[in-house]
Amino acid sequence: MSFRLFEQLSDRTLATIVGGLLPAIFYGASSVFAKASANAGMSAGGHLIFTGIAVCVVGVVLSVVMPNGGASPSAISASLMFGTLWALGSGAMVVALFRYNAVLAKLAPLYNSNTLLAVFLGLVVFSEWQQVDLIKLTLGTIAIVIGGILVSLA
Repeated sequence: MSFRLFEQLSDRTLATIVGGLLPAIFYGASSVFAKASANAGMSAGGHLIFTGIAVCVVGVVLSVVMPNGGASPSAISASLMFGTLWALGSGAMVVALFRYNAVLAKLAPLYNSNTLLAVFLGLVVFSEWQQVDLIKLTLGTIAIVIGGILVSLA
């Protein structure tokens, strides 16, 4: 695939690929490594420490490859809150995998129902309800809920 293909894609398509498809692949694959880490006996704290090291390395690489302007205090605090909430969620998932021997195939679809909270908060906090088709969004939400119930019963 050449970079010319990317030049021909619209910003909306690129946003969907870069912000939706790639994270779905990365998050999905990362869950396998979380389970492997738990199976190898890594504690939740240790898992988060080594995950944090990897996040820092990727952050440095992205800062060098794609430099941006300086970070404002509000941007820094929002990033810190994101990291804290992400770490708490990831830590809880690893505790479930390690301590309670949770089944990843059942757990991952449930914790990925975080989509529902993100959608709701996006609609309310950023007024995105003005930019989406609420009927399709509602139908998708119902599908996610039904899927989560079915997976939890599997």
